[in-house]
Amino acid sequence: MSEQDNLNHLQTITESLEAGTTVQIRYLLNGALPAQDVARLLESSPPKERKLLWELIEAKNEGEVLQYLSEEIGVQFLKDMDTERLIAVSEHFESDDLADLLQHLPETIVKEVLASMTAQDRMRLEALLSYSEDSAGGLMNTDTITIRPNITLDIVLRYLRRHSKLPDMTDSLLVVSRSDRLLGILPLTRLLVSDVNLTVRDIMETDCTVIKADTPANEVAQIFEKMDLVSAPVVDGTTQKLLGRITIDDVVDVIRDEAEHSMLSMAGLDEDEDTFSPILKTTRRRAVWLGINLVTAFIASYVIGLFQDTLDQVVALAILMPIVASMGGIAGSQVLTLVIRGIALNQIGSANARWLLNRELIVGLINGLLWATVIAALTAVWFDNIKIAYIIAGAIIINLLFAATTGTLLPILLKKLGIDPALAGSVILTTVTDVVGFLSFLGLATIFLI
Repeated sequence: MSEQDNLNHLQTITESLEAGTTVQIRYLLNGALPAQDVARLLESSPPKERKLLWELIEAKNEGEVLQYLSEEIGVQFLKDMDTERLIAVSEHFESDDLADLLQHLPETIVKEVLASMTAQDRMRLEALLSYSEDSAGGLMNTDTITIRPNITLDIVLRYLRRHSKLPDMTDSLLVVSRSDRLLGILPLTRLLVSDVNLTVRDIMETDCTVIKADTPANEVAQIFEKMDLVSAPVVDGTTQKLLGRITIDDVVDVIRDEAEHSMLSMAGLDEDEDTFSPILKTTRRRAVWLGINLVTAFIASYVIGLFQDTLDQVVALAILMPIVASMGGIAGSQVLTLVIRGIALNQIGSANARWLLNRELIVGLINGLLWATVIAALTAVWFDNIKIAYIIAGAIIINLLFAATTGTLLPILLKKLGIDPALAGSVILTTVTDVVGFLSFLGLATIFLI
C-alpha cells in the first residue's frame, strides 16, 4: 500500500468512526487489507481510535497483525490480553519475533505461554530468550532444515517433498554432524542442478559465512551487506553447534531500527517513540532532555554574564554573538554525524582516528578562514567598525576549530565510556560550541575594544 493509499484509508476510517458506522471499517481490517497494511493504519491512529480499531479486528487475525506492529505498540496490546488469548495469538509468531515480545511481558505470563507449548517449541523459545535481542542469538530463527553429509541428493529431494512448505527465506540447507555441529551449507540452486546420485558432501560449501550467537546485531547487518546474504547459520561460539539461522528480513529490521535510533537519539528521543503516544508519556520522555538542555543553556548564559560590562559598552556584540555560536554548532554537527556513522559501520578506530582528526582540523581551518572573511566584510560594512570585524573573524576561526575537534573526538570518547554517542553527543557538542563561541568572541572583544 502506498503512502497515499494509507492516508486515504485512514481518512475513510476516521469519517466512519465519526459517523458511528463500523461495517466498512470491519471489512477493511478483516480481509480487504493485508495484515501489514492494517498494522500501518493502527500505528497511524491516535490512542483512542487505535483502541477502537483493535477491538474491531477479529481474533483470528490478531496474531498476524501483531507481527507487523512496532514493538512498543504490540506490547501494549499484548499486556491487555488474558493468558488464553495471548497463547492463541502467539501461535502466529515466528520464534524470534515472539521472543522479542515476551522479553517485555511479566515473567508470570511468559511462563504460562511457555507451558502451553510443546516440549520442542518451548526448548527453542527458551534458547532464544537466553540471548540479548540485540545479538545474533536474539535475531535468529530456530526454524531450519538440516541434513547429514553422507546422504545422496535424491534422498534430500525426497525429504524436502515431505514438507508441506519450507521455512521462509530458505535459500540453502544446513549440513550438520550427528552432534548438530555445523559442517557447511547446501544451496538449493546447486541441489536442483546436480546429479541426484551425488552425496551432500560432494557438493556442499564448507567455506560459508557463519555467525556466532553473541555477535552484536549491527555487526550482523554489516556482514549481510558485505557478503550479499539472504540467510546465514548461527552457531555457538565455542562448540560450533548449530543454533538457528538469520534471514534478510530480520536484518532489514535491524538496519531500520539503527537508522531510527540515530535520527531520534539526536533529539533525545527513544527509538521506540510512538508518533501518537499519550500526552503524559510523551511529556515525561522529552522532559528529561529539556532539563539537560536547560543546564547547558545556563552554562552558556553564565559565560555571557562574565562579559556583561563589555556588552554594555558595545551593543553590536550582542547582535553578532549568535552568528559565532551558530556557525560552530553547524560545523560541529556535520563532523559529529559523520563520525557517529563511521563508528556504527566500524570504520573508525585508533588506527585512523588521528588522520580523521587532522583532516577535520584542516577542513575547519579552511572553512573558518573562508567564512570569517565573508562575515568580517559584512560586519565592517554593517557597523562601520573594523575592530569588531577582526574580532568576529577570529572568533569564527577558533570556534570552527574547536567544533571540528569536539565533533571528531567526542563520539569516540563516549563510545569508549559505554555511552551512546548519538544520544549524548549532540547535547555536549552544542554546549561546547556555544561556550567556546561566546568565550572567544567576548574575550577577544574585551581585550581589543575595552
